[in-house]
Amino acid sequence: MDLKILSVHGHGDHKEEYVLLEAIEDCDVGRFQLCDTTFTRDGKVSNKLRHTYWFPDKEVKKGDLISVWTKTGSDTTTKNKKGTPVHRFYWGLTKAVWNDDGDCAVLQYIGAWKAVSVKS
Repeated sequence: MDLKILSVHGHGDHKEEYVLLEAIEDCDVGRFQLCDTTFTRDGKVSNKLRHTYWFPDKEVKKGDLISVWTKTGSDTTTKNKKGTPVHRFYWGLTKAVWNDDGDCAVLQYIGAWKAVSVKS
């Protein structure tokens, strides 16, 4: 996988929480989703996804950092003190995502997809 999750910061406070990722290869982050789930009683990752963030299309380079903030904001790219690009994305939520001790952050690669309209 071309991205990896480094950490979750400020969990429980939607204004302060974000997930930090790193690009381990050049890639388009629009092929990834970040999901919130929990663990099952036997310690496996649950298939009950509660929140899902699908990244917009954006090319990033190996070594770039990516942060997904729970709060609202405008997506930006800046550089940190070391000069590393940091791509900041905002989920636009008003409540914390990473608010329970048993939460699990899941990063999914989406190689192909198709959308179908649901009719009444």
